[in-house]
Amino acid sequence: LRNLRECDHLVDRILHCVAEPFEVAPGHPVTLTASIGVRTVPPDDADPDTLLRQADQAMYAAKQEGRGRAHRFDPDLDRQVVARRDLIARIRAGLSLGEMCLHFQPIVDLATGEVCFAEALVRWRRADRGMLSPGEWIPAIEGTDAMAELGDWVLEEALAHCARWSAHGLCAGVSVNVSGFELRDPAFAERVRTALARHPGSPPSRLRLEVLESAALTDMALVTRTIEECAAIGVHFSLDDFGTGYSSLAYMKRLPVTTIKIDRSFVADMLTDPGDRAIVTGVVELARVFGRQSVAEGVETQEHVDALRELRCDMGQGYGIAPPMPADEFEAWAKARSPGMPARARG
Repeated sequence: LRNLRECDHLVDRILHCVAEPFEVAPGHPVTLTASIGVRTVPPDDADPDTLLRQADQAMYAAKQEGRGRAHRFDPDLDRQVVARRDLIARIRAGLSLGEMCLHFQPIVDLATGEVCFAEALVRWRRADRGMLSPGEWIPAIEGTDAMAELGDWVLEEALAHCARWSAHGLCAGVSVNVSGFELRDPAFAERVRTALARHPGSPPSRLRLEVLESAALTDMALVTRTIEECAAIGVHFSLDDFGTGYSSLAYMKRLPVTTIKIDRSFVADMLTDPGDRAIVTGVVELARVFGRQSVAEGVETQEHVDALRELRCDMGQGYGIAPPMPADEFEAWAKARSPGMPARARG
């Protein structure tokens, strides 16, 4: 073969020949399909057994793509698959070794400055790499059982901290992100109920679960049923990153959420971009019409706070109020705020 295009042409001819009907008896034509796995060499110096295994692996990939197809083994993609598998195993080990921790970012009432909730944000403290933010490793486990395992751990830890704050006189609730993978689990509501029962000092009303708009719309009927089951326990839901998916009045009406979070991409430029300000204004008004509370993400400056107050947005979250911080620091920060204290960054 002089190039991969010649390989593809050869495979296509084989598939075409195999698919031509032939008669096993007069008037009884039979049609077959084939699935072909291809492993090209060089430049690799892999041994024959490895090459055959990889070709076999490519053939099963062709079957999964719908049969009657060919799939060429990609060494680079295979390395990515192996690396992802290793990372998932390392994340699971990190959970069992106690390497995960939570930071909390305050969500405050923009009118009074009262701390309403704290969003739980997971961090990974690796001995060999230091503190890792979620964006560096969460994508590797999306859609896997490891995501549900991590979600259960985050929920348990967040409720434990919330109960501890309550015992110390701080009445802030916790907001926990939930993946679409978890929401589609028929046992999700029962898992939440069980976690709450283990932390009686954190009542259901102080737990708010955040779901991405895009995840909520993937399977509307199932997600709605799950949210309703959690609502029956007393747990509230928030629709996160609103405005970045396929937002519509029908979705806002049907989803039984209590809070709409305005995506930071609109809030960040609302002071200089009339279009973004119009979007933020529209979402705040829509939330009010449908009886939902509005939360603005990405509140970076006091000017953002003032503008959102003017629009009568209910709550705000962002570095202009406070950054994410460890649980003990959050508790001290929240207790240091006087009632009615304006929402602004503190040193």
